[in-house]
Amino acid sequence: MAQVEVIASGQRRRWWNEWLDSRQSFPVTGNFVLEDHAHGLLLVHNEDVVGPGEGFDTHQHRDTEILTWVLEGSVVHQDSAGNSGVIHPGLAQRMSAGSGILHSERNGAGLRERERLHVVQMWIPPDTPGVDPSYQELDIAEELRRNVLVPVASGMPRYRSETAIGIGNRHATFHVARLDPGHSITVPDAPYGHVFIARGTVGYEGHGVLDQGDVVRLTATGGHRVTAMTAAEVLIWEMDASVR
Repeated sequence: MAQVEVIASGQRRRWWNEWLDSRQSFPVTGNFVLEDHAHGLLLVHNEDVVGPGEGFDTHQHRDTEILTWVLEGSVVHQDSAGNSGVIHPGLAQRMSAGSGILHSERNGAGLRERERLHVVQMWIPPDTPGVDPSYQELDIAEELRRNVLVPVASGMPRYRSETAIGIGNRHATFHVARLDPGHSITVPDAPYGHVFIARGTVGYEGHGVLDQGDVVRLTATGGHRVTAMTAAEVLIWEMDASVR
């Protein structure tokens, strides 16, 4: 049955300490069975603000496709497979943890620079567990200037192109749109969808005005118009399978 569920920013779970403010579309902190709260294939969708000079020290992941999308500032990434990089707005990052990988993520700004990191991190499961870990970055800043919905990372054959990172799940695609005021996009029609307003204010067809941090969970529907009322950035997951 078709369903559209709008979740206001303030209704998301929140966890914070002296250097991290994490707003979670699904409960993550203290939750060891992520599948119980997933929507479609999306296990984690965290919007984090990280203080200067701070971040996540080396820790392990296994059998997880991790997408990192920076809204403000930069992430310094290092992992046990020898990959390293500085991720900034417009540069997409995918890490497939596979059989196991250690990595760290830190705000690229030092304590004296006082620049916060504002980042969204998203996890989905892979089709096949236990594969070799892998890593990819792709700069799509130019494509995002066109006021269209851009497939940023995908395992779906129809989206495979030079402008989409490959991910190890053939049932999922991550899209981003940066919109000038008055421009619109159409949400893909899919068995499962997740729409996140990363910045700005938009009108969501049939459901009114949405602001930064608001979420829409879609089941068996799509085709809705999203129109920017201010300069806006919209992150959308299109999924044709579920972990449950």
